[in-house]
Amino acid sequence: MSNIRITKQFDFETGHALYGYDGKCKNVHGHSYKLSVTVIGTPISDTSNVKFGMVIDFGDLKKIVLSEIVDKFDHATVFNKNTPHVELAKELEKRGHNVILVDYQPTSEMMLIDFAEKIKNRLPKTIQLHSLKLQETGTSHAEWFASDNNPI
Repeated sequence: MSNIRITKQFDFETGHALYGYDGKCKNVHGHSYKLSVTVIGTPISDTSNVKFGMVIDFGDLKKIVLSEIVDKFDHATVFNKNTPHVELAKELEKRGHNVILVDYQPTSEMMLIDFAEKIKNRLPKTIQLHSLKLQETGTSHAEWFASDNNPI
């Protein structure tokens, strides 16, 4: 049977700051992110399966991405925990803000690497993560493809 790609898009608002950066993004600011998640697999051929004909139920993919990414990152501020931004993060947390500390510079590129691992770990064995696209602004996005990241 043919492989089919399924894509679902998600929107979330997240703030961040890039410590050590030489431009405006060194300041705390936010983005209205759009995340497109594409998986690949073969449609279920078992006619007795309630999901017959589907690669994955869009609702099941939605549950994975919401729980691993959107629900955590939406209206949060992300900082690299190995920078002096940790002091700002502690202050924001004391004031009731949702703060996420990560081991990486919170660029779109590095966020995609993080998101890919989180999503891959939750997909059924018969489904592969094909690609992610994270749109940061109306004219800027980063992409992650499994084919670019699999050892030969």
